[in-house]
Amino acid sequence: MFEKIALAGVSNAEWLRLRQSGIGGSDAGAVCGLNPYSSPMKVYRDKTGGVPEELDNEAVRQGHDLEEYVAQRFTEATGLKVRRSNYMYRNIENPFMIADVDRLVVGEDAGLECKTASAYNADRWKDGDIPLHYVMQCYHYMAVTGKRVWYIAAVILGREFVYRKLEWDDALIETLVRIEREFWTGHVEKGIMPAPDGSGVCDTVLAQYFPVARKERAIRLEGFDGKLSRREEILSQIAILQQEQSRIEQEVKLYMKGNEFAACEGYQVSWSNVESVRLDTRRIRQEKPEIYQDYAKISTSRRFQIKAA
Repeated sequence: MFEKIALAGVSNAEWLRLRQSGIGGSDAGAVCGLNPYSSPMKVYRDKTGGVPEELDNEAVRQGHDLEEYVAQRFTEATGLKVRRSNYMYRNIENPFMIADVDRLVVGEDAGLECKTASAYNADRWKDGDIPLHYVMQCYHYMAVTGKRVWYIAAVILGREFVYRKLEWDDALIETLVRIEREFWTGHVEKGIMPAPDGSGVCDTVLAQYFPVARKERAIRLEGFDGKLSRREEILSQIAILQQEQSRIEQEVKLYMKGNEFAACEGYQVSWSNVESVRLDTRRIRQEKPEIYQDYAKISTSRRFQIKAA
């Protein structure tokens, strides 16, 4: 069972606050650790960080603008009619689970998720595949609404149109609900940030939380000796592997000599000419200090360094 929250007349700011009140479909894959572009730590910040951040970039714009086109292509391919919902859904048994769905399928207990994908990601949709974080998004919508089927359709820009059908899976949905409940009750409600996972997304979140260091403040690290020693071992292994990588590349370059391209059975290699123009900022600062001051932009960030004691 679910409750419906009417979205007609709701401002964008209020819609963002509604999204902040629970775990949505686009959060599900991240909470499960399956989204390469997000992480549990990022979702935690989105739900607890005050005014929610509104995504505004070209990819988001294209995805929104092409949603209706994807829905029309789905109807053409399947003969199934779809309609907008104009509601946000909240699961009554698990009120931390919300859903803002793209389309509902007319005359069928099903919904539709519309996606656009870059041609560079076409391989993620081949042979019936679906990116895993999208799979979890669809099952999240099923868990919230109780619908037994969810379709996902995607236009791979400049390449093709694909669609897939996902059906209710008791074990998968039970696991998904458990993971989301543990995340919401164990982290969001208690104000406990999830552990970092080593992704660049977590670096970004940490920089947002702690953008400026308190000058000359120092603390004692407790319990990190083993981890920092392991870090040194990893750096040593990386250095060895990078040297081996460089040696292989140098051998190939020596074999290619002055040729720009080379190929073997499994690989194509290019060693091309690249021209680049860079401003000599040091010289500008010395010879044209007034111009340098006019165009210099000062930014603040934190540099992380570790040195052996």
